[in-house]
Amino acid sequence: MAAVWDLADFDGHEGVHLFTDAASGLQAVIAIHSIHLGPAAGGVRFWHYANSESAIVDALRLSRGMSFKNAMAGLPLGGGKGVVLAREPGATISEAELIAFGEAVESLGGRYVTAEDVGMSEARMKTIATRTRHVSGLPVEGGSAGGDPGPFTALGIYLGVKAAAKRALGVDSMRGVHVAVQGVGSVGGGLARRLAADGAKLTLADVNQDKAAALAAELGADVTSADEILQVSADIVSPNALGAVLTAESIAALDCKAVAGGANNQLATRGDGDRIHARGILYAPDYVINAGGIINVGLEYLGQGDRAEVEARIARIPDRLIEVWDESDRTDAPASDVADTIAKRLIGRG
Repeated sequence: MAAVWDLADFDGHEGVHLFTDAASGLQAVIAIHSIHLGPAAGGVRFWHYANSESAIVDALRLSRGMSFKNAMAGLPLGGGKGVVLAREPGATISEAELIAFGEAVESLGGRYVTAEDVGMSEARMKTIATRTRHVSGLPVEGGSAGGDPGPFTALGIYLGVKAAAKRALGVDSMRGVHVAVQGVGSVGGGLARRLAADGAKLTLADVNQDKAAALAAELGADVTSADEILQVSADIVSPNALGAVLTAESIAALDCKAVAGGANNQLATRGDGDRIHARGILYAPDYVINAGGIINVGLEYLGQGDRAEVEARIARIPDRLIEVWDESDRTDAPASDVADTIAKRLIGRG
């Protein structure tokens, strides 16, 4: 494996920490991209990777995205990400691994604040919190900021999808607008339910086909395979599963007016931002549209505001997207590049 700083996705990261714990079997990566605005905040995911380099690359990409996301959301937080390696597909993280990961977070002295992500839950955050106070996304009383970030991420994406529909289609209502939703977990499923309530036409897909079929039956939606969803003829395609789904091949096959979804790192390479722009497809940069969850757990950790304040800040997501799209129109630069430029300036790297 190449040295970490020789990897293509290393971007001036301020720290890349590898942890092992023989007793629990923990193998974990914590990447800190920037603490310019505050402690590096970002969730921890439990996932099976083909090899250790893939896990490190994921942490590098995700932590950079968190720097940009937190900056664009106006939070006094930097960007970081944790990855715990699963030994095999479908494995469940053990309590011992959670405790060991909490100790790893604590060892960084507050430079990294963890929260829930793929393969984690509020209950697992509680276990991590027995070893460190630098954790958010814990169960909260009604009306307080915090708790499961999924519904708040879904809310922000829903507002962003509506903004994309207005921009790309010239409509003020989602009634009859066809949205192809890739991934129907906490975020994609929450988005689909909100869109269905607005009368949108939905096509759903998930790697768990039974899950997609069940939600489609509930909402009166169509269903297709996870391999075909990005090729569906729709008004808007909404990626809400794992990242790197927008490639040269998948972008060439898109049949839509806009792409607006919550998956992190949707563009496989920077050049893919150029490709989607060249096709005239409106793109909502992922770390702008999907900031609802970190707004929720960030304000929880910072002790700033309640649920009403969280929702008020999430309501500003469309304005930030419009700022990016306006600048893209003025300069003919891809929306992804425009967002990166703004975010880099905010974290002192512009």
